[in-house]
Amino acid sequence: MKLYDSRRAPNPRRVRWFMAEKGIEDIEVVNVDLFKGEHRTPDYLARAGVANVPALEVDDELTITESVAICRYLETLYPEPNMFGRDPRETAVIEMWFRRVELMVAMPLMMAVRHAHPALAALEKQVPQIAEANRGWAERAMKMLNRQLSKSAFIACDRVTMADILAATSIDFARMVQFRPGEEFEHVHRWLGAMMARPAATAGV
Repeated sequence: MKLYDSRRAPNPRRVRWFMAEKGIEDIEVVNVDLFKGEHRTPDYLARAGVANVPALEVDDELTITESVAICRYLETLYPEPNMFGRDPRETAVIEMWFRRVELMVAMPLMMAVRHAHPALAALEKQVPQIAEANRGWAERAMKMLNRQLSKSAFIACDRVTMADILAATSIDFARMVQFRPGEEFEHVHRWLGAMMARPAATAGV
């Protein structure tokens, strides 16, 4: 298998972190330079189907895109440590939280960075109002995370799961536009410090 990766984008880091937590080291990693447009070449589009990273080339017939889909596939091949749920109840709770994180934290922060960081103006037309609105939505979502983390060491259950990886990589990516959860969100800060201290946090950074 080959993982088409980019150090410049947040979603590939999710997969690298996930692989590091599981100790997966037998997948070839191929860097894709977004600023050179390597994700838009005919060869890449023929393989992945979309101009996105990450992409996991399984064989000549199958390439999986979308970071969570890639991680779900890898979970079936490398089941421990479990990141998506050990039983129906736990699986549902983890999925509920990573969907909340994806929609209310990750997407807004990604849009805030895309429309505010000067270097990314080379990739698309930036709209400052989009950055401002999305940053506000992400800031409000910190209240939700703080409430949840006041009751649990991690977001979805008593261990690191895909929900934690999604949230941590997204918040850390937003440092590019000086985003940081407010000091009043003490439980978010405690959790984020613990996440960033994990060896997997440095995977591919």
